[in-house]
Amino acid sequence: MIVGIDLGTTNSLIAYMDGNEVKVIPNKLGENLTPSVVSVDDDGVVYVGKTAQERGLLHPNQTASVFKRSMGTNRLFTLGEHTFTAEELSSFVLKSLKEDAETYLKQPVREAVISVPAYFNDAQRRATKKAGELAGFVVERIVSEPTAAAIAYGLNLKHADTKFLVFDLGGGTFDVSILELFENIMEVRAVAGDNFLGGEDFTDVLEQMFYNEKGIDRDSLDEKTKARIHKQAELCKLGFADAKTSVMKCKIDEELYEYEISQEAYERACQILLAKIKRPIERSLKDANVKLADIEEIVLVGGATKLSVVRKFVSRLFSRLPNTSINPDEVVVVGAATQAAMKERNEAVREMILTDVCPFTLGTEVAVSRFGGVKESGHYLPMIERNSVIPVSHTERLYTADDNQSMIRVKILQGESRHARENVFLGDIEVPVPIGPAGKEAVDVTYTYDVNSILEVMVTVLSTKVKKRIVIKNEETDMTDEEIDERLQSLAALKIHPREQEENKLLLLRGDRLYEEATGDVRRLLEQQLADFEAVLDKQNREEITEARASLKTFLDGIEKDML
Repeated sequence: MIVGIDLGTTNSLIAYMDGNEVKVIPNKLGENLTPSVVSVDDDGVVYVGKTAQERGLLHPNQTASVFKRSMGTNRLFTLGEHTFTAEELSSFVLKSLKEDAETYLKQPVREAVISVPAYFNDAQRRATKKAGELAGFVVERIVSEPTAAAIAYGLNLKHADTKFLVFDLGGGTFDVSILELFENIMEVRAVAGDNFLGGEDFTDVLEQMFYNEKGIDRDSLDEKTKARIHKQAELCKLGFADAKTSVMKCKIDEELYEYEISQEAYERACQILLAKIKRPIERSLKDANVKLADIEEIVLVGGATKLSVVRKFVSRLFSRLPNTSINPDEVVVVGAATQAAMKERNEAVREMILTDVCPFTLGTEVAVSRFGGVKESGHYLPMIERNSVIPVSHTERLYTADDNQSMIRVKILQGESRHARENVFLGDIEVPVPIGPAGKEAVDVTYTYDVNSILEVMVTVLSTKVKKRIVIKNEETDMTDEEIDERLQSLAALKIHPREQEENKLLLLRGDRLYEEATGDVRRLLEQQLADFEAVLDKQNREEITEARASLKTFLDGIEKDML
């Protein structure tokens, strides 16, 4: 028996294929949704789900939630006297689901297909697989949440050729995917998203509105009071489902605070979050080379899409009503269970070929020649561009950069920045080469990325035929988005160069943004233009800088116009 699991930020579900239909397995409380919350008492007893959620209101220091956002990082969660990683906390949730399934099915359940956000990077996907294994599952397949939703949706389509957009807003993450179904092939055209945007953030907006309205300093409150207020904010948010106003009632130091808020005021306060949703949508459409008019259906996925503020926003943005024919809470687990049935070769399931994409660009660090033949290191060479259909393999020939070089080090990086140092370091390979003049020795570097998000890198020395290979497994080398941001800020704070003049800085930032949004030849043009401008800044000649700045601005204006 292979089951499908939706391991969510807020809630998790497990399901299986029964005959020709998918059934969601209820938990020990008889409910389909199990809150992704873990709590540990003084005796070391672990609670999962609604019990842990309730316990968290009394013992917030012994309870953890929203830990999915920290998957694949080194962050530790302290619950009383115990310390856990996000993978370990997730394994408790998965183990609870496993026990529910075995009780319900009255048989052992050993293998699972687990869903992850499409925008999860390699470390986060490996961490999810590890969590499953810690829970006692064999996890041979990880499926992206929008792909799982597309499977569930696509099986019900009456016509074969359809382009659709999956809008997946869960409790803690946001994904948008462009997919196309033709005959029995489900092709993912592009993915984009934000791993730090979800329903929890919409709750936080109400919470902050309450603090502001009542003049309360959040930092002055104890953890228990803050947990109660957060719960009331969540209930207030859900209250907008069938009313134009909702009320928060909270007791603080025996004093009752009541706050009534209109849906209109709440929607105004959510504008920053809604604006953050638009950018991944625009990026995915551009990467897929698809116009909004070509999209036939908008499919809503994730519990947060049930919020009226989100549904109104989606309807206005796309000028149409989204498809809600399948329960947004359950559509991912239905797809994961269907994928599991396909893996079992279940005859009741229409066989469907799935193609997925690489969510992030994978590349390496190289040195390039600049003015006067000066070599400049630290540049990023994309090997596999984001949204490349997988499995995919690509080879580049690289040469020694210095005279008498005896070793070539290939750094394996992941990210969208043109600066190698600002991308995520995944690992490296060092190969010996015969000593000689710069450019004499060469290596072929091959990146191969498969459907299970496994990256293999092969380096071959042309002259000696020496080969070295690495499969990326190291989970500790990945950095969180916050760590990357902190690093960039600390580096920026050290710069006291003329390039920090406001106009120059703004232009460089704009160029970097366009580089991250672009792919292929446009990226290479941007890299050259930005590098040339940085070289002019290094000369510190005001007249040359002014002229170069005007030229670069004109160039970027043209690029941005073409990208619209």
